[in-house]
Amino acid sequence: MPSAIALLRFALSILVTLPLSGCILVSANLNPFAAEPQPLEERVVSGEGKAKVLLIDIAHVITAEDEDEAFGIRHRDSTTARVQQELEQAAKDDDVRAIVLRINSPGGTVTASDIVYQQIMDFKAQQHVPVVAQMLDMATSGAYYIALAADEIVASPTTVTGSVGVVMFGVNLSGLMEKIGVTNQTLTAGAHKDLGSPLRKMAPEERAILQSVLDAMQQRFLSIVRERRPEATAETLQTIADGRVLVADQALQARLVDRIGYLDDAVGIATRQAGETTARVVMYRRPQEYAENIYSRATTGAAQMNLVNFDLGGLGLAAPQFLYMWMPGH
Repeated sequence: MPSAIALLRFALSILVTLPLSGCILVSANLNPFAAEPQPLEERVVSGEGKAKVLLIDIAHVITAEDEDEAFGIRHRDSTTARVQQELEQAAKDDDVRAIVLRINSPGGTVTASDIVYQQIMDFKAQQHVPVVAQMLDMATSGAYYIALAADEIVASPTTVTGSVGVVMFGVNLSGLMEKIGVTNQTLTAGAHKDLGSPLRKMAPEERAILQSVLDAMQQRFLSIVRERRPEATAETLQTIADGRVLVADQALQARLVDRIGYLDDAVGIATRQAGETTARVVMYRRPQEYAENIYSRATTGAAQMNLVNFDLGGLGLAAPQFLYMWMPGH
């Protein structure tokens, strides 16, 4: 049966039909606590001068899905939506002379990571401004994929990066189902239509099909590394292709990053690459979002994703996810 939360959400989003003269369909948000997202506002967090360096966060799990929390009272933009909004606002401001990507993420979905990478590449081509990536605690897999769009990559001394690989999580629940007397009655038209189903054991040919998909995504990732990091040797590419993670010194030695430093260093590099001697560092924030200095917490985030093809919370099927993400312990 639907949960109370699900019923409440349905009630708050229902479409009301009024049978007056003809049929009138009224669509409205009936949640009294919901609030529309407020426009982004510029916050100066450090520096001075006319020129601006925009600080953009790539944080949390990278997805293309927005998240509503606490019955819709709080809304968090998807990574793709937030980055696009910030880039569009920056494109309207001639004083934005450079961008620093502040990256602290384990990665995310394959498609969302690729979209953000392309958003940044397109912005650079259109606006002709330098982009510098600063890695904080973690910039692995899809987060490193996005960092490759930068003209220069700076790793913090304690950064963990790499994990150049693809993962698709899944479980086989057929044994458990037998123990509790549940039978799989799935019908398909097409031998592989339920490919990857958690309700039965995966056949060898099905495993081969899925592996070929993951291999293709892996090769795309490696081709981006090869294109954007030409200093990386063939031996390095072969080494990192196993999906290993690297500490900052190892990444520098492998030429996957350009230097080791801190966020202040990245801002200075971006300022100089823009041909400026001084610049204001700015962030775009909504009115309720905090930003007082260059280390103010990131606001871009996304829902905690289901890492397997089975929703253990609702005991219902969920869509499979192909992930550029490092998630030890899962």
